[in-house]
Amino acid sequence: MGDRAHRRHRAVASLNAVTDLVSVRDLSVEAIIGVHAWERDVEQTLLVSVDMVPETTDVRKAAASDDLADALDYSAVAETIAAVLRDGKFRLIETAAERVAGRLLADFPVSWLRLELRKPIPSAPDATPVTTVRAPAYIAAITIERTREIS
Repeated sequence: MGDRAHRRHRAVASLNAVTDLVSVRDLSVEAIIGVHAWERDVEQTLLVSVDMVPETTDVRKAAASDDLADALDYSAVAETIAAVLRDGKFRLIETAAERVAGRLLADFPVSWLRLELRKPIPSAPDATPVTTVRAPAYIAAITIERTREIS
């Protein structure tokens, strides 16, 4: 088993039989991101979804108390994601995803997360009339899974 697969297996094996996920879906963040010169001057919309396993791996305590102090605060998670993306001015979505995941694992009681970052890519404008084929619009995306390092 490769090192990456081994770490994932250890992380999943450490989860109890009950594994509840807390998720933020389709968070829209305006940020400067991209490698092209024109991308360095405009904000683009990034879409982020993240599934997280709280360190307790069981949300029943929060459900029983109905108290935010016992829950993973998804509003704070969303604010953190947005702040990292807005402040980063990243060139690559890979770098942005890694920084967001690292910050979430550092700042919140999360043992595992899966993060998807999507960047809609508009059709490329024609460089010259009629002779240039326009590049199609699409969505670039990266999905990463990370765990809190087990000591």
